[in-house]
Amino acid sequence: MEQAIVTARPGDTAAVGETLAQAFQTDPALSWILPDPDHRARALRGLFRTLVPADMRAGVALRSDAGEAAALWRGPGRAHSGGLEFLRTVLPLIATFGTALPRGLKVQGSIDAHRPKGRFWYLHYVGVRPDHQGKGHGGRIIRAQTAVADADGLPCWLETATPENVPLYERLGFVIEAEWDVAGGGPHFWGMMRQPG
Repeated sequence: MEQAIVTARPGDTAAVGETLAQAFQTDPALSWILPDPDHRARALRGLFRTLVPADMRAGVALRSDAGEAAALWRGPGRAHSGGLEFLRTVLPLIATFGTALPRGLKVQGSIDAHRPKGRFWYLHYVGVRPDHQGKGHGGRIIRAQTAVADADGLPCWLETATPENVPLYERLGFVIEAEWDVAGGGPHFWGMMRQPG
């Protein structure tokens, strides 16, 4: 039975964070930032403990009803974090990344440099728990918010460092607008835009 996609509430932040932490355990960018898998698993839980509430304040978090998938969308004009949000998140992120912080900042700097200006919905993170991947959950949770963007006449933007995800995003209407490599041997990224349907 197809699971419903619902808006996450404040009480859902831990569950949303756990779904995303599991989903991003093998992500190329986060694997480059945090090469040790055990450290990465711990750090991802800390990362999403910080990011989920921040992104909920800046937009919306979605989850499938049974927790197979989750997505963090930042609202139009809110893709870049402001000064107050930076201050709220910087200390927890330093604690999370430790000595890997310079690599994390290098990746984030490259993403910020390639993200377009303007008003669009920003798909910051989307993930499916490993044991539920390949069953359509990712496409369903993305379409739930692209439908909102379509109704508002707004485009959507995302970045990915996972080559296998590019065709999925293309099937959902995203088009590659930029490609780049993170300096110092970092991952390759695709930046993709979806125009309102």
